[in-house]
Amino acid sequence: MSNSVSESEFLEKHAGLVYNLALRLLGKAQDAEDLAQDSLLRALKALPGFRGESSLSTWVYRITLNTWKNRVRSEKRRGLWRMISLNLFTGEEQDEEPAFKAEDPPPDSGLEGSEREAAVQRALLELDEESRAVIVLREMEGQSYQEIAEALEIPEGTVKSRLSRAREALREKLRPLVSP
Repeated sequence: MSNSVSESEFLEKHAGLVYNLALRLLGKAQDAEDLAQDSLLRALKALPGFRGESSLSTWVYRITLNTWKNRVRSEKRRGLWRMISLNLFTGEEQDEEPAFKAEDPPPDSGLEGSEREAAVQRALLELDEESRAVIVLREMEGQSYQEIAEALEIPEGTVKSRLSRAREALREKLRPLVSP
C-alpha cells in the first residue's frame, strides 16, 4: 500500500468515481457494481506500484477502462454484450464541434425519450471500444483531453481525432432517425 494513501482513504475517494464511470459504460447498476468492484480490487492490488506519472484518479480511470475493455472482449466472444445507457450529448466547448450542428434537426424530433435512448444506445454499440471510451470520458465524465490521453495511454491529438470521428459517426447513424 502506498505510504500516502490508506486502503480506506483510497476507496472513499475513488469508489464513487469508478462506479459512475462503470455505470456510464455499462448502463446497468448491477453490472456497474461488478465492474467497479473488480476495478477497485485491481487498483488496490496495484497501488503499491503506482509511480505517480499521472494523477491517482487518472490511473484509476485507466484501470477501470482496461477492466471494462477486457470484459467487453470476453462477452463479445461469448455473445453477451449489453447496450450502454447514455443520453444524447452536445459539445459545449468553444474549440470543439458540437455533436449535432445547428442545421441538424433537433435530436428529439420524431423520437420520444425512450426511443431516442434506444437509438443512441444502438449507435454507440456500433462504435469501436476506443471511440466509446473517449465519448464517455469526455461527454459524460467531463475529463480534459489531457486526462483522457493519460487514462487511455494515447497522445492528446489521438483523443481529439477519435472524439471528432466518433461524434461524426453518431451524427450519421442518428440522422435518419431524427429527420422528419
